[in-house]
Amino acid sequence: QVQLVESGGGSVQSGGSLRLSCTASGWPYNYYMAWVRQVPGKEREGIAMIDSPGRTRYANSVMGRFTISQDYAKHILYLQMDSLKPEDTALYYCAGSDGYCSGPGCLAPSRYRYWGQGTQVTVSS
Repeated sequence: QVQLVESGGGSVQSGGSLRLSCTASGWPYNYYMAWVRQVPGKEREGIAMIDSPGRTRYANSVMGRFTISQDYAKHILYLQMDSLKPEDTALYYCAGSDGYCSGPGCLAPSRYRYWGQGTQVTVSS
């Protein structure tokens, strides 16, 4: 059974940095994973994804500021968030699915089968 557990959220001032981690257990050999965020009252937004070979894709809202990476051997997913802005305040989820995904549609939250419980990120101005 696949389980995802996020950590690393917190509060930071505008311009600061945070690194989120997601530990996966029961993970398939071929997969793709993403970070998805949600602000109360708004739809979930896929912001970064990576597949098992290490190919990445980013939403325009975080391009150049956030970096997704993975420790394949340890099944840990990371999100390095730099130059944080107040509009980055949200609940951040780790999500994943087995198989393959290519193209911009891979950022869509509906593509993901497994989800963590979320970790809160708050950026103050």
